[in-house]
Amino acid sequence: TWSISQLGNKILQSFMWYLNPRQVFDLSQGGPKEGLELYRKVHNLRILACGGDGTVGWILSCLDELALNPQPPVAVLPLGTGNDLARTLNWGGGYTDEPVSKILSHVEDGVVVQLDRWNLQVEPNYSLGAEQDEQQTDKLPLDVFNNYFSLGFDAHVTLEFHESREANPEKFNSRFRNKMFYAGTAFSDFLMGSSKDLSKHIKVVCDGIDLTSKVQDLKLQCLVFLNIPRYCAGTTPWGNPSEHHDFEPQRHDDGYIEVIGFTMTSLATLQVGGHGERLNQCREVTLTTTKPLPVQVDGEPCRLAPSVIHISLRNQANMVQKTKRRTSLPHLNDQQPVPERLRIRVSRISMTDYEALHYDKEKLRQASIPVGLIVVPGDSDLETCREHIQRLQEEAAKPKSLSSQKLSPKWCFLDSTTADRFYRIDRAQEHLNYVSEISQEELFILDPELVVMTTVGTSPSAMPDLVHSNLNQVNTSTSQRQRVSSDSSVSEALSQNTAPTTSKLSRLVCLQELHLKGADLTGVDQSGCSLLHHAVDIGSKEMVRYILENSKSPNDLLDVTEKLHGETVLHRAASLCQRTICHYLVEAGASLMKTDLQGDTPKNRAEKAHDAELAAYLENRQHYQMIQREDQETAV
Repeated sequence: TWSISQLGNKILQSFMWYLNPRQVFDLSQGGPKEGLELYRKVHNLRILACGGDGTVGWILSCLDELALNPQPPVAVLPLGTGNDLARTLNWGGGYTDEPVSKILSHVEDGVVVQLDRWNLQVEPNYSLGAEQDEQQTDKLPLDVFNNYFSLGFDAHVTLEFHESREANPEKFNSRFRNKMFYAGTAFSDFLMGSSKDLSKHIKVVCDGIDLTSKVQDLKLQCLVFLNIPRYCAGTTPWGNPSEHHDFEPQRHDDGYIEVIGFTMTSLATLQVGGHGERLNQCREVTLTTTKPLPVQVDGEPCRLAPSVIHISLRNQANMVQKTKRRTSLPHLNDQQPVPERLRIRVSRISMTDYEALHYDKEKLRQASIPVGLIVVPGDSDLETCREHIQRLQEEAAKPKSLSSQKLSPKWCFLDSTTADRFYRIDRAQEHLNYVSEISQEELFILDPELVVMTTVGTSPSAMPDLVHSNLNQVNTSTSQRQRVSSDSSVSEALSQNTAPTTSKLSRLVCLQELHLKGADLTGVDQSGCSLLHHAVDIGSKEMVRYILENSKSPNDLLDVTEKLHGETVLHRAASLCQRTICHYLVEAGASLMKTDLQGDTPKNRAEKAHDAELAAYLENRQHYQMIQREDQETAV
């Protein structure tokens, strides 16, 4: 069954090719009921729901309605935004490019587990006698939930987004804009404090225990009734099992629901491993509200009139959980035991090479760049290998040559053996894959920010090589760059190399040579421009990354202002609409609130350059910096 998205059409065709087209159903053409009724008498039926968590809930509700016995288990191919149910069942946080044949094998091999589902019954709170206005409703968008039910701050943000999208759908046509809207709404709610009085207008009773006074004492601004461990695109608000003193570890099949409270600050810390205030684990909840409040059911929001809400266990659904198991078959009469230790070469591949060559395994192997050697236990999974690779990076002292470019935070593993092509492994599924299953002596990783070049002096078909290779292997002529003494200004040396035919690449190599000779990357020229200013003028993402990663004190560079206009490097990058460079600078800590001589922030510069999406991104990060600063001041 299929919920069409921008990615949907492409993979829909693949499923129709691998399966009988009569086994594939487009849910936008009549919903799931037709397919479920057609196959209701088929034994050992398994369903693959391709879409977000809402698509899964839709199918489960149809299964309830049809009362199939036994109920077929449901697997998930995550194509939504949050995909928290898919993460819980080990299907990952989103689809990358895993072959359809592999996905179908996982559906067949997965283990069947149970998922609690919860009823929501709503009655008007007649004791208040207040009149209902047009902006509130006395009904919830759904009467059952699989993931969570919440009220307060998070529901307010979702509701604002939902209402704005319905009023102006043309403004919400990209995931980037959607995220920016969420961030802006969250920030405005933070300033206005519209959720601060939540605790004054609710009564919470869990299995007969009144928690209202505790909610008020903690001044909670959001309450979440959580059925699964994941929430808000992969965070774990209940925390780690080892931290539980008064409560049991969370399960999705134990008939209990977790009640968690958040302040604005604790909700913000979720993204960095924090958790909420654990209030209760219970089988029944009664909520009484005395004013209209924003609520959401599995991501579907509304503004609910004063009500009495009853939460109780509905039933359990059968789901397919992706399992960690060895899938490759050993050779006949070759039942070799797993070796005690494995010595594995690690090589990385750039996104450019991956996109061009991932259907040609041999060429992609030739294009890979060595990272180093790791030694791991023979039964290690990829999570363990990631730890060893991170350690390998940390132990590598500052190199005397340029043979080691630091891995970007977004790198991921590639499966090079189990399919007819390389494919990416989702970070959330690394614990399911044994390293011996996806590699044969060499482990490949994809680094989307790896800088590569075509080797100079070879034919156009030559394989790409790492820019950060040993300098004696880079064939560049003296006409392309000048040798300078180690005490020369880097900015001056690069400014001598500004002919139109001079490539960004040769300037990068020149910069690397100068740095290896001891040149200071933090100096400024007579106009007050830092080396980062010059890198932005050239438009070289690689130079910006190199300077940030190799400067002794990159923070001293980020907010340096040149003399003529008072521009920081972020001002200049925003004026030139250099989105990737702006991202690098912001993540490195560049100030988004610093103004130039005209009083413009980097966001203002992006607006003047007519780049609305970049301006929205900078505004969002500016809000985040302000919140961080306020939190620091509060802590002090």
